[in-house]
Parts: sequence; C-alpha cells; structure tokens
Amino acid sequence: MEISGKLIEKLPQQTGQGKNGQWVKQEFILETQEQYPRKVCIALWGDKAREIESILIGDSLKASINVESREFNGKWYTDVKAWRIEKLGAVGAQVGGVPPSMPSIDELPPDIPQVNDEGADDLPF
Repeated sequence: MEISGKLIEKLPQQTGQGKNGQWVKQEFILETQEQYPRKVCIALWGDKAREIESILIGDSLKASINVESREFNGKWYTDVKAWRIEKLGAVGAQVGGVPPSMPSIDELPPDIPQVNDEGADDLPF
C-alpha cells in the first residue's frame, strides 16, 4: 500500500534494548493532499529510520506502508509501518508527462518516420 503527502512533523527518535538486540524507531506525521487532508503517523524501524533525516519539513514524499492491528488486554492497536520512503519532486521528475531525456516531435531527426494520426479509425478488423 502507498500513501503520499507532505511531511509536517518528525517525532523524537526512540531507541531501546529488546531480546533481539538494540532497536530504533522514527515516527513522522504525513498530511495527505486531498480535498479533506488527513494526518497519518507512520513509523520507520531499524536502518530505515535514517532515511527520513534527508527529508525536510514541508517536503512531499511517498511512503510504501503496511498497516497492522493487534489486540492487547481487550484493546486493539494499529501500527502503520513504512518499508520504503521516497521524496517526490526530486531531480528527474517528469514535467508535463514527458521524461526530460525524451526529445519533442520537432527535434526528431528527419530519417525517423513520423506517425500520421489521420485515418486512425480505419482498423482492419
């Protein structure tokens, strides 16, 4: 599952010692960019916790997440864990739907045939 939005807050990093060794957890708040924006608290665990350091408050990002709920003493708790995050609008982003490395139709060499859209509805079947 993926969620995109604007980074609005980085919560303090948490560390601890468990039976499997040291653990690191970094939570951040993402605000969706919909008609009715929603705020979602997302956690990064282990080595992934460092990935959020290079993203600034106000930057747009996309997070690949897993949502999981568990029961404890009759109450249910839900975790949203990111397993990948990427900053949106970075270098190489597409503008106008055309990758920057693609030439426009006017820049094509003359030896490349150009497609004529006339008669596009004349299908043989």
